[in-house]
Amino acid sequence: MEAHLELLFRWGHFLAGITWIGILYYFNFIQASYLKAVTPEAKAEAFQYLVPNALAWFRYAALWTWVFGMLLLLTQGRLQDAFLLQGESAVIGMGAWLGTIMFFNVWMIIWPNQKKVLGMVEVLAEEKPRAARVALLASRTNVVLSIPMLFFMAAASHAPTGFF
Repeated sequence: MEAHLELLFRWGHFLAGITWIGILYYFNFIQASYLKAVTPEAKAEAFQYLVPNALAWFRYAALWTWVFGMLLLLTQGRLQDAFLLQGESAVIGMGAWLGTIMFFNVWMIIWPNQKKVLGMVEVLAEEKPRAARVALLASRTNVVLSIPMLFFMAAASHAPTGFF
């Protein structure tokens, strides 16, 4: 039964992670340039319909990626060693730490600031540009962190024998 749970958690982590990082890249490499190029009316429409929906998928993909990752490490008996960067779990631990930082960035910095930008939380008009800038910088930080995070996640199980 434990092997079945491990497989379920691994696939959940994998699928949610693809969704999370895919939307992260979409926001930073596609949507950002699109919103700079369109009319104010098109931007307003995107902020009303597209962006909130994409942000919901983004947030919950981050949540489920993190939850499934923690459950996977717990099922494997490596959770503590991974977060303490000990032994053979140090490599996956680096990925887990980076993923955890990215997860908190989504929920504690990006989302609260995006709610201000989208008008879901009332703020003074002059606060919106600052909120947009903070959300953008946190999102760009996640893009940068995603590269070593993906490396460590993949290297933990796909690096050549004896590499680490």
